[in-house]
Amino acid sequence: MRPRWTLGDAVRVTRNVRNDGTFPGVETGDLLVRRGRIGHVRDVGTFLQDQIIYSVHFLDEGRVIGCREEELIDTDEPWIENRFEVRQKVRAARALAIRGEVRVPLGSPGEVLNLDRSAAQGVLYHVHFDCLPGNPLQVPEAALTEWAGSDG
Repeated sequence: MRPRWTLGDAVRVTRNVRNDGTFPGVETGDLLVRRGRIGHVRDVGTFLQDQIIYSVHFLDEGRVIGCREEELIDTDEPWIENRFEVRQKVRAARALAIRGEVRVPLGSPGEVLNLDRSAAQGVLYHVHFDCLPGNPLQVPEAALTEWAGSDG
């Protein structure tokens, strides 16, 4: 297990970082650093001996945040904005079919499990829809819509 970045390297965080209760003086759940922000590695450590954790100083926010390696990219990698976040509730903006059979009707609720950024394809979301338990789908951003606050 070798770290990808070293002290002083500039990195970009790929997701919003919220306080999980370990950042003092900020309410649990509050936003600490917005996705796309650039920081510099101040320290490299491990968690549970199998995860590399980087202490990243986000100068504009005035915060040093612990980030996992998969939450960071090089600053010279292309940045593709995304509309939805991991664990965000969404709805299908259109009916989704698998081999010609509609399996996710229009408006079906789901939750984003992960996302992939690609310059060729844009952002693809791994979504678990309630109507298709145990079978997450890879869905383009255009096929998803916001979950209305009154939906639960």
